[in-house]
Amino acid sequence: MLVAFKDLPETSRVWIYQANRSFTTEELEEIQQKLDTFIIQWTAHGAALKAGYDIKYKRFITIALDQQANQATGCSIDASVHFIQQLEAEYKVDLMDKMNVSYKQGEFIAYKSLSDFRKMAKNRSVSPNTIVFNNLVTNIAEYRSDWEVPAKDSWHNRFLN
Repeated sequence: MLVAFKDLPETSRVWIYQANRSFTTEELEEIQQKLDTFIIQWTAHGAALKAGYDIKYKRFITIALDQQANQATGCSIDASVHFIQQLEAEYKVDLMDKMNVSYKQGEFIAYKSLSDFRKMAKNRSVSPNTIVFNNLVTNIAEYRSDWEVPAKDSWHNRFLN
């Protein structure tokens, strides 16, 4: 059951997929249509899942699930991962690699490997105030408050010392 992201409860579970490049306007329109179709059909043991999505900065796809309505199961999570893998193949983009870091450089979103980010922190090319994207947040409340934060307030802080 597709629900507007803004209408989902704060406790809704989120999965964040960051792309290694920005999507084009045309790609975003197609991806939104594919997300609509996927979520409308997304089920757990035959029960519709109450879910929505958010796309930010032409680069981040966040899927949210209201687990108060129905819990995600292994099969339903596998289905969402398979869907994301299909997007990766179709658009020749990396969405699943968790060993990369996205951060802001002004209005630009930079994407670096974890090792490159670590080197940049050591060289002070990024600072404690550099805005990073904490893709480890687990629900909509955290997504709104702790996803886009200064590095000093995120797990990225470990690289700044």
